[in-house]
Amino acid sequence: MSNKKLSGEVYFPSEKVIENAHIKDRDDLDNRARKDYSGFWSEMANELHWFQKWDKVIDDSDKPFYKWFTGAKTNIVYNCLDVHVKTFRRNKLALIWEGENGESKTMSYFALHRETCKFANVLKSMGVQKGDRVTIYMGRTPEIIIAMLACARIGAVHSVVYGGFSVESLAERIEDSNSKVLIVSDGAYQRGKIVPLKQIADEALQRCGTVEHCLVVKRTGQEINMEQGRDMWYHELMNLPIATQNSALEIVDSEDPLFILYTSGTTGKPKAILHTHGGYMVGTYATLKYVFDIHEEDRYWCAADPGWITGHSYIVYAPLLNGTTSFLYEGAPNFPYPNRWWAMIEKYGINILYTAPTAIRGLMRFGESWVNRHDLSSLRLLGSVGEPINPEAWKWYHRVVGKEKCPIMDTWWQTETGMFMITPMPCVPLKPGSGTKPFPGIEMDIVDESGKSVKANEEGFLIIKTPWPAMIRTVYKDDERYVSQYWSKYPGVYLTGDSARRDEDGYFWIIGRVDDVIKVSGYRLGTAEIESALVSHHSVAEAAAIGLPHEIKGNAIYTYVILKSGIEKSQQLIEELRQHVSHEVGPIAKPEHIEFVDSLPKTRSGKIMRRVLKARALGQDPGNISTLEE
Repeated sequence: MSNKKLSGEVYFPSEKVIENAHIKDRDDLDNRARKDYSGFWSEMANELHWFQKWDKVIDDSDKPFYKWFTGAKTNIVYNCLDVHVKTFRRNKLALIWEGENGESKTMSYFALHRETCKFANVLKSMGVQKGDRVTIYMGRTPEIIIAMLACARIGAVHSVVYGGFSVESLAERIEDSNSKVLIVSDGAYQRGKIVPLKQIADEALQRCGTVEHCLVVKRTGQEINMEQGRDMWYHELMNLPIATQNSALEIVDSEDPLFILYTSGTTGKPKAILHTHGGYMVGTYATLKYVFDIHEEDRYWCAADPGWITGHSYIVYAPLLNGTTSFLYEGAPNFPYPNRWWAMIEKYGINILYTAPTAIRGLMRFGESWVNRHDLSSLRLLGSVGEPINPEAWKWYHRVVGKEKCPIMDTWWQTETGMFMITPMPCVPLKPGSGTKPFPGIEMDIVDESGKSVKANEEGFLIIKTPWPAMIRTVYKDDERYVSQYWSKYPGVYLTGDSARRDEDGYFWIIGRVDDVIKVSGYRLGTAEIESALVSHHSVAEAAAIGLPHEIKGNAIYTYVILKSGIEKSQQLIEELRQHVSHEVGPIAKPEHIEFVDSLPKTRSGKIMRRVLKARALGQDPGNISTLEE
């Protein structure tokens, strides 16, 4: 990094961190990518296996339908498993799993390859062919990873539906994707209770005529309905001779579909985001390697769910592409006690923890003693994903969990981007609450309504100016929606839907969704800054802010607050919090109304669904809430 003095509160990496990092100078990598963008990504792609090399790195002849590594033949699963099985990594642990009830299981690269090949053969025997869609609806167990890899191995397109979704959500996604096979668990454990996944699936299947086979993984063992001719047990199928035949592997085109994943639209039905084998593989591989600085001996834990994009990219694909050892945990962060995560980090010697601000704030509520009773000295790097992290939570995470020695990789990206877009690297000086700068080679900007770049510290629309390998290819079956949603406001550039500002050092600060900006008496206030102010108060664990119509101000600020454990609700505290926000942000930001609540509506990726709060406050229909966690 340059020696220029940075403004604000800055945390510098230690010499030891820089010395061990793959990239010791981010500016150098940035300059290389800027000088030769195609060459930069070509270099990254050359670290992976291709059955046939590409004719062209980026094909932009049909914008915005960009294609990457055109003419190349590959299969992402071959790079995740087969490549490693032929090396010393054959017996290395690919996966360490712990169930909520304390059960545990490990799988080497050899074992994960064997199970994936067997299940790929099972799917083939069911008539699943290249291009067919397969819906997966399961808890966090190794079988969900095996199912995803088995689909991709034979060129089928997986559609994972998060295991907390309702009958309607599951049915809608099966119907929209026209899936012929559903893979489901009998149930999943969550906070000591069983989530009846198969029962939910049975109801959904009554509404969908496309599913021919339902394959059931036994996890909880409770009594379930098994419909003859349609439902089959996974463990029985895996023991059939058909499963152990020669491994099925489909060599696919770089641009062949890998998966679809449904993401929340602010209105209307969820969008099916389509990703492909080649570019997605290169983008996720390179970003995990350099941002989380993956080394051979690492034990890496992304504490997300495989059912959303963080899980797809950074639980399933990128760690396996990098040949690392991943940890997967089935249950809730604070079950049965608030030290569950810290106990597992100590037990398994985890080096890297990547999680959401929601989880960090949730665990902050229980104080430091639960963390301090465990030896977390194995941790080397921390990460944050899902929404902007409040500076208060960042500092707690850095000080209490990371013991002030672990840099925090605060990543901004989306289901649509497939990979990290704004992110630090371990060698980069950090500012609490900022994701620093775009990943090398990716050009981003912040613009006003007319598309003109805004000045330093001015807020505007966050856009992406250059294509990137893991980018969305389209909205499945809806090219028109893809163009209108992402490429029509500013022709030729991708609109993220987020508002942001860039400081005088070029560091990006995400403010929130464009629809998460409140205009009060002509001033635009980001929900994130009001929420950060509330969370910086010693009594507050989490907060959400919305704007509601006001005769004089245009909008008035309404906030919802979750208090820390043991804090009493009172009118006096409400007034104290109002004054605190006024002091932290300015009198204009003082909330009109503060309501104490026990939980907030969130998506599975930890984003607070403010439109749901707004609809409830106004007595309106909250619209599609299928992507809510609870």
